Amino acid sequence: MIPTLFALIQQAAPPPAGPAPTAGGGPAGIPGCAGGLGNLAPMLLIFVVFYFMLIRPQQKKQRELQDWLKSIKKGDEVVTTGGIIGKISGLTDDIVTLEVQEKVRMRVVRSHIAGRAPGATPSKSTPEPEKSDKPEKAEKSEKKA
Repeated sequence: MIPTLFALIQQAAPPPAGPAPTAGGGPAGIPGCAGGLGNLAPMLLIFVVFYFMLIRPQQKKQRELQDWLKSIKKGDEVVTTGGIIGKISGLTDDIVTLEVQEKVRMRVVRSHIAGRAPGATPSKSTPEPEKSDKPEKAEKSEKKA
């Protein structure tokens, strides 16, 4: 009885066909699939957008901070990554001595300085915007009159 069932099933089943070609030349079963390059293009586009919007500006900011850290000098008021504000009283290649309060000094690794303290006056090592001479001449002419 069982062999006759197998014979009937084999007769009723359609013969297996080879892989059918698709219109896009991709794998069988996925019509219009163009292959690897079509799938890779959106990923490359996303990477390019991330590079120009996130990675490159961050690298520029980091480079500016490193240049500024090389140019700090005694008397500059800075803030550390821990939020401590102090005036530089000593410098070595890697260590900065901050005077936090009168006669209170802390040694901090130079790489842990986050930037200029809020409200601190810019040092002479950083360029300030140039002022035009025209307003000064106007003030002098008003004083004469």
